[in-house]
Parts: sequence; C-alpha cells; structure tokens
Amino acid sequence: MTHPILPHAFVMGHPIAHSRSPMLHGYWLEKLGITGTYEKIDIAPEALGEFFASFRETGWIGGNVTVPHKTAVIPYLSEIDADAKAIGAVNTIWRDGDRLLGGNTDAIGFIGNLDDRTPGWDIPGGHAVILGAGGAARAAIHGLLGRGQRVTIVNRTRQHAETLAAHFGSGVSVADWADLGSQLPSTDLLVNTTSCGMLAKPPLDVDISGLKQQAVVYDVVYVPLETGLLKMAAANGHRTVDGLGMLMHQATAGFHRWFGVTPTVTSELRTILENDIREKTPGA
Repeated sequence: MTHPILPHAFVMGHPIAHSRSPMLHGYWLEKLGITGTYEKIDIAPEALGEFFASFRETGWIGGNVTVPHKTAVIPYLSEIDADAKAIGAVNTIWRDGDRLLGGNTDAIGFIGNLDDRTPGWDIPGGHAVILGAGGAARAAIHGLLGRGQRVTIVNRTRQHAETLAAHFGSGVSVADWADLGSQLPSTDLLVNTTSCGMLAKPPLDVDISGLKQQAVVYDVVYVPLETGLLKMAAANGHRTVDGLGMLMHQATAGFHRWFGVTPTVTSELRTILENDIREKTPGA
C-alpha cells in the first residue's frame, strides 16, 4: 500500500490487536483538524527487515514501536537519541530527510503521568522502589533519576536487577524480593513495572502495609485500570496512579515529530480510552 499524499504513521508490534494507540492518535488528528492517518500493523520478528526495506516507498513518516521490536529496530536506524541509549530501547521512529531516527518517550510518559495525577510527588531526594527489571523498569528509572530521585530495584531474579543498576550507576541500588518489606518505610514512590496484575496474568503478591501514608503507588499496567495493587493501595489511603496516563503522555512527542503539532492530554481523551478498555475487556 502506498501513501503518496497523507502523512501516514503507525504502531507496530507482534501481536498488536490490543493497541489503543490508533484511537489515541486518531482523536488528536480529528481534534486538531490534521489530514493524516495512524494505523496498527502486525510485524512478525522475521519480517522486520522486509518492513524497513520498503519503509520509504510505502510513504511512512514514522511510527511507534512496541513489543517485541523495541531493541530489534535499532540496527535499521541511522541514529538514536540520548533517551533511547539510556533506556536501551526505541519506541518512536521518525524521518529526517533520508535518515530514519529513533527515540524513546517512555520515560517522558512515565513522569508526565505522575505529574498529572499526583502533583508534588517528587520530593527532593525522594526514594522510589521499582518492582521488576524489564523495559518498563528501565524507562521508569531513567525518568526518576532525571527528577533527582533515589531508586531501589526489587526483582525476583537479583542478577537482572544488578545488571540494570550497573547500567544506570550512581543513585540506583538493589534489594532482594524477600526484603521488600524493609524498604517500604522509607519509600516515597512504589512502582510496579512487572506484568503481574495484568488481565490474564498472575496477581502481584506483595504486602504494602509498611508503606508510609504519604507514599504514592504507581502501576504501569492499565488493563485492568485498577489492578489489585492499586485497590490495596487506595484502601490503605495512598494516592494511586494507573498506567493509562503513561500511554497518553508518551504519545505526545511522537505525534509532534510526525504531524508538527504537540497535542494535549485531556480528561475527555482519558474517558474515551477508559470506556473502550471497559467495553472490550470485561472485568477491567
């Protein structure tokens, strides 16, 4: 398919049917009166080379990258930005003349969501505890260090946590999963970056009773919108943040790269996405 006239962007992954990104970007295109399109495309890992070989002739102006391609796309790009290098993954691609560039806006989305939902969360020198050591953890840590926070990684496989801590260096420490309870009294922000608690995944089995009352609890999962962790935290009187806002806030920079305008995250947009999640995933 060729797109010689319309600015045409994408989100690619495998699988990709679940993605809300087309709804998100479609909302902004309509609201801003921009003539352009954004669609989801399922690219199997073995088809990645073919996709980039025909990138220019198909007329793409850029797009988003999700699992499992965030690292695999890097060899196809001319250059990646500092955020992508720090996080070790790309989630946004755009054209610069004949060059394809890559960046990562996940940290922007992670922090933007916190600022939006829990203003004042970033007390100077605050202590954040990150559960997990995967890609979402990398983005969270990068964003938190940029806001002057101290970070402790708690992961079931300690070696993975230590590798991640070594990548970021100063300001990041590691604790065993069994020692989570001893970290909680000094924790200002508790973040779940694992898939536990996601629909059709095992629950996150943690005891957060040791958290101080002022602590914020953040779950990057957004299906369901209120995970077991967030329900527990809300019942204990903590401020909570779900992962839907991260999806919205990470998207603004990419939209600007492709369409030349920076969109706004609004309550109306959030409601549209919430309603879609609830309609299509019973129990979410």
